[in-house]
Amino acid sequence: MWAWTTWSVRWVAKGLTTGEVAAHLAEIYGTQVSRQTISTITDRVLEGLGAWQSRPLDAVYPVIFIDAINVKIRDGQVANRPIYVALGVTADGERDILGLWAGDGGEGAKYWLHVLTEIKNRGVADVCIVVCDGLIGLPDAISTVWPAAVTQTCLVHYAEHRIMPSGPTEARLRPGQDGWMVLKLSA
Repeated sequence: MWAWTTWSVRWVAKGLTTGEVAAHLAEIYGTQVSRQTISTITDRVLEGLGAWQSRPLDAVYPVIFIDAINVKIRDGQVANRPIYVALGVTADGERDILGLWAGDGGEGAKYWLHVLTEIKNRGVADVCIVVCDGLIGLPDAISTVWPAAVTQTCLVHYAEHRIMPSGPTEARLRPGQDGWMVLKLSA
């Protein structure tokens, strides 16, 4: 049951109607599920998602990674929208997805300020390092929320956006002996 429940929620999220999901489940799994059952399951999953999105967080995260992923979302019509992602590393070294937020337009430091403030309001009092892309204004947004946090530009974003377009310098990422990526520059 879990497999088709997960798929039905994904299909509804992609803009399919409950009738279309029921027809697809009948075709693929040979099971008859009413439109009301699909609607009930989707509502319960969305309630759980809301509870997860507003859950209390740890007081301290040594590292938080933030970035936006552009995805196509159907809201009347299909359009590219940023999904803001915050991933924290706990003091025990565990990864914790702090949240996902759907933005309205392009990625912006102003929206990131909103996201970071929400994370702080959910209990994150201190962050040591925030790893992000080179978005203009983002270091200011981070320091507004956590003044002592160090803002670190992600090595991949740094290579893509800062070094490569700046001139004849060639930048290559290669695996290091310890598993980390090493940036090798040559003129």
